[in-house]
Amino acid sequence: MSILVVHGKNLSRRRHLARVHAFGREHGQRVLLLMKNPSWESEHADRVVTVDTSVLGDTLAAAVRLRDEESEPIRAVVTFSERLVPAAARIAAELGLPYVSEHTAHIARDKYAMREAVAAAGGVLQPRYGLARSLPEARELAGRFGYPLILKPVIGTGSMYVRCVADDAELAEHFEFLRAESWDASDQDPLYRAAHEEYGGALLVEEFVPGTEICIESLVHRGETRVVAIHDKPLPTGPTFEEVYACTPTRLPADLVRTITDATAAVHRAMGIEIGPTHVEFRLRDEREPVLLEAAARMGGGPIYRSVQLSLGIDLVEAALEQALGGEPRLEPATAPRPVGFWNIFPEQPGVLTAVHGVEEAAADPRIDEFEIYREIGEYLKVPPQTFQGHGHLIFTVDEVDQLDGVFAELTKTVRLDTAPAGRDGAP
Repeated sequence: MSILVVHGKNLSRRRHLARVHAFGREHGQRVLLLMKNPSWESEHADRVVTVDTSVLGDTLAAAVRLRDEESEPIRAVVTFSERLVPAAARIAAELGLPYVSEHTAHIARDKYAMREAVAAAGGVLQPRYGLARSLPEARELAGRFGYPLILKPVIGTGSMYVRCVADDAELAEHFEFLRAESWDASDQDPLYRAAHEEYGGALLVEEFVPGTEICIESLVHRGETRVVAIHDKPLPTGPTFEEVYACTPTRLPADLVRTITDATAAVHRAMGIEIGPTHVEFRLRDEREPVLLEAAARMGGGPIYRSVQLSLGIDLVEAALEQALGGEPRLEPATAPRPVGFWNIFPEQPGVLTAVHGVEEAAADPRIDEFEIYREIGEYLKVPPQTFQGHGHLIFTVDEVDQLDGVFAELTKTVRLDTAPAGRDGAP
């Protein structure tokens, strides 16, 4: 029997793939990997098939060939990639495996479709929103919503090309750049062609919601939402919204946590999510009303997997695999929540990486559980909003929740990526 992983290149997913491979050995399951341009990922699979995962039809055809060639049946399909949720859903539908429906997978990737589905269902607060294909259309929405505004791609991921604009001058400065660049950067997305045609290359324009930002990790099992962890997200505050610093357990009061849990379940119902891990983000308007920012039918990205594991002893990858194989996922915390924080590391400026500071200090710091820099000296590093992924991450633990922010501030003074300007064409 086998587990099929549909994967996209992501240096922060090493631990995820290693756990899948270990789980497979523990349970007598072969691990089959579908991805484009595999390298280190091959270490964590029993069979690797190279396929252009930006093409849904090619990905499905590769999965069907695997099914026909393997001597044991494929029992489960999973992905840890935002872009490949629709591909995993299509494969699951073809192979008769548990997963979200293709319709739900589409809603979870298409931010405008998600907004419309949640609005139609009702019961969840959202910012006012609309589509703009041109600066005049964006100005018309600004006249209705007021400033500040959020500009975001329709099929983006990880806050890439998401920006807040404070007034008309900033809207004029950033609108066309974000619109054009966000679509250009998505040309390898399986939904790119259909979404670009449907929306005419538009940007999603939303009312800015002030307040504390949080993200919720859940597993939906047989239609029931089981909230596992809530991370507070003190940073960033804008104008870009890359994932920089998050920590758990939340410092929010119990009654507000119950409200957030109910809102998360309502989002799942509106999107038709009845199975699998989810990642939902809210802003707390007036620090008491959860307003939906994003919702994804997959596990939270970057270090969230390890953060939850350290804090609660819950292995979300294992739980998702148990569920995908038709079993009962284990979600009971092993201990009282342990305070954990993580930092996705970016340089201050884009450019060629010239030095990494703080490596020896981090290695000697007992508070640091995991520290990894993904890039090599000489590589070109982008910064938000032109990239969605940090160039490294650091996960740390403390004894008390109120120590988290102070330790994070201390570590950001110790670890640093230095860059030098690139050539005129923006390349190293």
